[in-house]
Amino acid sequence: MVNNNAAAVVLALAALAARREVILSRGQLIEIGGSFRLPEIMKTAGCKLVEVGTTNRTHARDYQAALGPRTGLIASAHWSNFAITGFTANVDDATLAMIAHQHGVPYLVDLGSGALIDLTQFGLPREPLPQDVLRAGADVVTFSGDKLLGGPQAGIVAGKKEIIARVRRYPLFRALRVDKLTIAALETTLGAYLRAAWDEIPAIRMIRATPQELKRRAENFIRELRPELPRDEVEIAIADGTSLAGGGSTPSQTLPTKIIRIASARYSATKLEQRLRRAPAGVSVIARVEDDRLILDLRTVFPGQEPLLIKTLSAALH
Repeated sequence: MVNNNAAAVVLALAALAARREVILSRGQLIEIGGSFRLPEIMKTAGCKLVEVGTTNRTHARDYQAALGPRTGLIASAHWSNFAITGFTANVDDATLAMIAHQHGVPYLVDLGSGALIDLTQFGLPREPLPQDVLRAGADVVTFSGDKLLGGPQAGIVAGKKEIIARVRRYPLFRALRVDKLTIAALETTLGAYLRAAWDEIPAIRMIRATPQELKRRAENFIRELRPELPRDEVEIAIADGTSLAGGGSTPSQTLPTKIIRIASARYSATKLEQRLRRAPAGVSVIARVEDDRLILDLRTVFPGQEPLLIKTLSAALH
């Protein structure tokens, strides 16, 4: 474990391929949050990037042609924060692992968002899982401890025992390691996965909430809120909507939800959104604005927070 996935990638590259070449498809030269670009991360790790293929199509023969005496490893990066569609071609993990092993070098996969379970059961498209990548033959995989995994911010390096031993011995590991609180939080999260206790993981609990459940919560929420509203000044209703799981995790993928739409005769939706962010009670509420209506999605609100949200919303509307 290190402090984020970018650190996990730097550590794995430095430990396994410093001063050597790393082969990567041009279509995977990604930029993650904070303007950290994979080519720059490789440079920081002391590796020389060897680009193969094109932006939209890369074939096995491209990797094979790039292999040489200076090759340190073959790498692959998942498109966790964008998508390429249309005339595309990529090489699967099993084939890349075979090519790497035939040349005697490791195969590294950067998965980014780090889903540990099949999210299709909750209505999201399937994301590649670390365990599947390793079964396909990858030697090492890096992914986030937060995002789709739902734990604390962290970067995880997993893989073959001898590879992980090399990574742990590398001096940079001590500089990037996490503290005991992060370790404890991730251990608790992974324990919930082992027990399939999804309600103990906030991100998974939010993802798996159904529109029917959210409609019931919205009806109860409005029932509790109405007596607190200024009379004849507020229009409030439930409508169909969509929830975005995360721009850095599942780009362009949404979940059906039930939203609460609020309009005030006293304040515009933009002004009301500002009042909620600057709530005098000291509890800021982040909402969104659509069609001059304030939008609340209870998927992103814990049930225990609803009384405080009602109090804050009532104050902002008066």
